[in-house]
Formats: sequence, C-alpha cells, structure tokens
Amino acid sequence: MTFGDWPPQRRIGLTGGIASGKSSVAALLEKRGCPVLDADLYAREALAPGTSASKAVVARYGKRVQKDGTSDIDRAGLAAIVFNDPNERSWLEQLVHPIVQRRFADALRSLRDAPIVILMIPLLFEAGLEEWCNEIWVVHCTALQQKERLMARNHCTEAEAMQRIEAQWPIDDKVHRADHVINNSGLIDDLQDQLEALLKAQ
Repeated sequence: MTFGDWPPQRRIGLTGGIASGKSSVAALLEKRGCPVLDADLYAREALAPGTSASKAVVARYGKRVQKDGTSDIDRAGLAAIVFNDPNERSWLEQLVHPIVQRRFADALRSLRDAPIVILMIPLLFEAGLEEWCNEIWVVHCTALQQKERLMARNHCTEAEAMQRIEAQWPIDDKVHRADHVINNSGLIDDLQDQLEALLKAQ
C-alpha cells in the first residue's frame, strides 16, 4: 500500500524504541494542530470485545488471554505469551497489522487536505512501512531511561522490560534510518524547542 499519488503533504512517521516518549512527542504535536494517527490505538481497537481479531486470539489461546472469564482480552496475559515466543508474536502481528493498515488508509483519506499528518507507528521499520511516510522522526532517550520508564509504566520487572526492548529493532538501527532524531532524554522545554524547529523545517 502506498500513498505516493496523493496530494503533497508532510506525512511524518513518528517512531522510536518502546517507552522512549513517542506519546509525549505526539501530544505536543497535537497541541500544535497536527493530526496524529496512533497505530497502538488502532491495534487496541482491533482486539476490542467481539471483533474478529479478538475472537481469533481467544480461539488460539483460550483462558490464558481472557479477562475474568469475559470476552475482554487480558493484554498482560497476551503480552506474556507473545513476548516469550517470536512465532506467536509473528502470528499476532499478521492478524492485527492488516487491520491497523486499513485504519491508517481510511484516516489518511479523510485528512488528505491537512498539510501535516503524524503517523505514530512503534514498529514502523519492523513492519516495513517506511513508504507510508515522506519523513521519519525517531524519538530517542538513554537506554537506562528507556528501561526505567518502561518498568514504571508497565509495572514490570527489569527482565520483562529488557525482553520487550529486545523484541524491537535496536534503537541505533532506527536512528541511522531516521530523517530526524528527537532527543527525549532532557527537559520538556528542550523537547518543545526541537519540535518547533522540525515543524518549521521544509
């Protein structure tokens, strides 16, 4: 799927390592009037109760991924499975990614007149979606900050945090493929200054 035949538009792929601060960057960009399309939000919606994808997940994993015997997906239980088994992670990605891509395509059609659109895609490189964007911004912080932020956010152990970090591409590989790197290891004012400069750049 490509969008090269659409009107000129800055389609900025926002990515980076897990817990690097992509959501914080996206929130600041939204405040500046940039529409943000969130792959994680679309993935959560794809696994909402009653969807075909959530039914497929329950059929595959059963009670291990059911929250209190309901049709709701226990995301912690699902994460424990897929982050421990690359084959299961691949199966889940093949199930969810096409749904997420359709949501992106629909949203971009409705925003075709917007001068800038932010595509927040944590697995942009891993999923080979670079062609969706004409700019790629990678959010970066120190390895220690990344691990500590992930442990605090997900209430997980250090080992669990490292397992999730290592399930993605090394951040250095993403940095090398970026058009711009956003340093999110400092103060919020520094982050805002970086974004202001990048939005003004053409």
